[in-house]
Amino acid sequence: MQTPQTVAPARQKPGFLQRPDFSALRPVKIIARLTLREAVRRRMVLAAGLLGLAFLLIYNLGFFFLYRDIRASGGLGPTLARNEFFNFISMAGMYAVNFLGIVMAALIAADTLAGEIGTGTIQAVVTKPLRRAEVVLGKWLGFVILLTLYLTLMGGGVFVSLWAQAGYQAPHVLTGLALIYFNSLLMMSVTLACSSILSTLATGGVVFGLYSLAFIGGWVEQFGTFAHNQTAVQVGIISSLLIPSEALWKRAANEMTTPLVRELGFSPFTSNSVPSVAMIVYAGVYLAAALWFAIRRFQARDL
Repeated sequence: MQTPQTVAPARQKPGFLQRPDFSALRPVKIIARLTLREAVRRRMVLAAGLLGLAFLLIYNLGFFFLYRDIRASGGLGPTLARNEFFNFISMAGMYAVNFLGIVMAALIAADTLAGEIGTGTIQAVVTKPLRRAEVVLGKWLGFVILLTLYLTLMGGGVFVSLWAQAGYQAPHVLTGLALIYFNSLLMMSVTLACSSILSTLATGGVVFGLYSLAFIGGWVEQFGTFAHNQTAVQVGIISSLLIPSEALWKRAANEMTTPLVRELGFSPFTSNSVPSVAMIVYAGVYLAAALWFAIRRFQARDL
């Protein structure tokens, strides 16, 4: 009588159909989910969210009544004048969205490391079998998700309002929104880096100072370009190297504005000194360096 032979299961050959293993990212995803849940519960974040909703309400109502009066008085005339007017309204809205995105980025990240270290709540996390780099990356990812939702709502609310009421769509909307989103990620990463070595109050002061420096430097460069003053232009470029937030906004505004305004080279929201692609790459390197600094300093910090 022959005994049945057991056939060993065939070994699965590695290939393109093999499912990748993301188990190493599980701690990061858990921290991201907890960070997102905690951020939503914070009063300052809730206040920033309500401020954003209030802006959308006022913006939509203001444009509704303004456009209604314009149509009642006979319209805006030629298509060119109509498009320029609507583009100005959309740029005003996106200018506010860019600012509110930066405010939200600073609020959610300023207290995440400094505050938890000061109150001792970080001990509940670092005593678990987690690497400190996973803690920082998880918090950063949670803030990325929150900013994605926030800016999608804010930016989409502005453009959908103009399209629904007037049938207008600004040029290169997705590119402009992507750069504004990138700007908020940059400021959030810088805030997280400051929070790894400073107190919450000091972090807010440093981030506000950097943003103010970039804002003033951007206007100095704009007026310098208009007046052909090379010294003023150099001052603006140096401020962009210190923190490239205003440069990202300028590039976003240039993408979304009309060809006529780009040819004129000057408006309240754009500049004839348009940041290059190299500056955008520099901003990406700046963001990565800020995140790396936050990880390194948190790893070296005595808790």
